[in-house]
Amino acid sequence: MIERVSATPRALALIALLKNRYGPLLFHQSGGCCDGSAPMCYPAHEFRIGSQDVLLGEIGGVPFYIGGAQFEYWKHTHLTIDVVKGFGAGFSLEAPEGVRFMTRSRVFNDEELAYLEGVSPIACQ
Repeated sequence: MIERVSATPRALALIALLKNRYGPLLFHQSGGCCDGSAPMCYPAHEFRIGSQDVLLGEIGGVPFYIGGAQFEYWKHTHLTIDVVKGFGAGFSLEAPEGVRFMTRSRVFNDEELAYLEGVSPIACQ
């Protein structure tokens, strides 16, 4: 199975801390407003997933969504969620920690792309 999204150990540790503090979470890959294209972490009950959003997978047991239009640009890449020092968008839960989530990407190789052509991401209804 080829994953579309994964997380570094540092990101997984921060996710565990935030889950413990806030309860169920979700990620949404921003489409360019506020903090560029940052992955945003929210309490699950405070963010509405839209009908065009796509579920890429889970990181640390937390669902990771991306907007449908954004997915079209990034569908050929694997996203790795990392953590760096500094402040990102004030809306994302990690901001008070003095760090921010960051998306790193790499283009899928030919074998991965061939596999993914037969696997549709989950569009939200």
